[in-house]
Amino acid sequence: MTASVRIHELVDAMDDISVIIGEDHLDREITISDLSRPALELTGYFSFYPQNRIQLLGKTEISFSERMTSDERYIVMKRMCQADTPAFLISRNQEPPKELIKAAQEKGIPVLLSNRSTTRLSSNVTNFLEERLAERISQHGVLVDIYGMGVLITGDSGIGKSETALELIQRGHRLVADDRVELYMMDESRIIGEPPEILRHLIEIRGIGVIDVVNLFGVGSIRTSKTVDLIINLEHWDRNRQYDRLGHNLERMRIFNVDIPKLSIPVRVGRNLSIIIEIATMNIRAKEMGYDATETFENNLSNLIKQNSNNAGLEEEE
Repeated sequence: MTASVRIHELVDAMDDISVIIGEDHLDREITISDLSRPALELTGYFSFYPQNRIQLLGKTEISFSERMTSDERYIVMKRMCQADTPAFLISRNQEPPKELIKAAQEKGIPVLLSNRSTTRLSSNVTNFLEERLAERISQHGVLVDIYGMGVLITGDSGIGKSETALELIQRGHRLVADDRVELYMMDESRIIGEPPEILRHLIEIRGIGVIDVVNLFGVGSIRTSKTVDLIINLEHWDRNRQYDRLGHNLERMRIFNVDIPKLSIPVRVGRNLSIIIEIATMNIRAKEMGYDATETFENNLSNLIKQNSNNAGLEEEE
């Protein structure tokens, strides 16, 4: 099913956009995030007219149309008003041509107005539509903002993800989503996570039930969305498995087309998972900034071996 955004959702989200005409047609769908600035169309060229996009008219388009006769404007505007054209959007609080108003009314297409500059308006609307129209997947887990990094905690049901997140919140970090995380691709390098509307600000703790994080910890304890920078998978301790002790085996998990660093942390009685996850996050951030404790340890070990070898050689000579 193709994702879509209704015109009224765009108007509600953008406080600088108002409706000139078409109040009864704000349920028209937008299915493409790109906008169209009709230039060649104003000259009568419609061979490649992107009619299913919002048509954005800036100062250039409006001033060019003013050079046309009223009949010419009406012919062009009528051709621009197609059945699948979502809306017309006018920037800089300019007065739209009356021929556009007439043609849009005939086809039931809303005409919107904004006080923003054309470039800024185009950027704001495109960003909003890209976010809303992006392909989404639902991931079982908990997303927490730890020291500015979005950490997605995954693992089997009942392993302690929510309890760990609650302790992280108590330590001053911020909850994004519990149980289900909606993920979408913002651009070529960023995956954004946010909670489903029904679970926003809520966290479930077995034996207690559902709690409202904002109510208990304040608005500073939550975020509405966050880039996923690290995935930490909690897994049951297996005494027969060899776990990485030096930090060489940093895995990657691909979400859409983005590879995100992933750590697997074994869970056993007595381990403080919240502190371990906090330190793991700090360590990953230190590596991104150029400091690798594992590399420092290996250099120290290499120097010690070399020093011992040299001392052994001196003893043999004596």
